[in-house]
Amino acid sequence: MILYELRCAADHTFEGWFKDGQTYDRQAAAKAVVCPVCGDSDVAKAPMAPRLSKGAAASDEAAQRAAAIREALLELRGKVESSADYVGDKFTEEARRIHYGETAERSIYGEATDDDTRELIEEGIKVGRIPWIPRSDS
Repeated sequence: MILYELRCAADHTFEGWFKDGQTYDRQAAAKAVVCPVCGDSDVAKAPMAPRLSKGAAASDEAAQRAAAIREALLELRGKVESSADYVGDKFTEEARRIHYGETAERSIYGEATDDDTRELIEEGIKVGRIPWIPRSDS
C-alpha cells in the first residue's frame, strides 16, 4: 500500500491509499480519484514528506482503519441517496426555495460550490457537506 497526499483544483488537500503508484496513475487518468470535500476529479499528487513504515502490522492497521472509514462513508452515502432527492447543480437554488417556502419541504442533496455553501449558511439555511466518495475501490 502507498499513501499519497493529494490536492484538487480547488486546493483541497487529502490523503489517498493505493495498492501502488501504477494504481494511482490509472485511477487518476480515469478521473476515479475525487476530492472528498468538493467532488472534483481534477486531482494531482501534492508535495509530501516520505513516511517510513513501521512494519506490516502498522500497514495492516492503517489499511483496516481506511477500509472502516470508507465503509462508513459508503453507508452514509446510501442513506442519503435512499432518503433524499438528488437535485444536482440546482442544489443552491432548491435549498433556497425550500427555506423560503416556495416549494414543499423535503430532504435534498446535490452539488454546491464553497461560496454557495457559505452564502446559504449566512442566510440561515441549514446545509451540510459530506465527503462523497465514489463507489469504486480506491
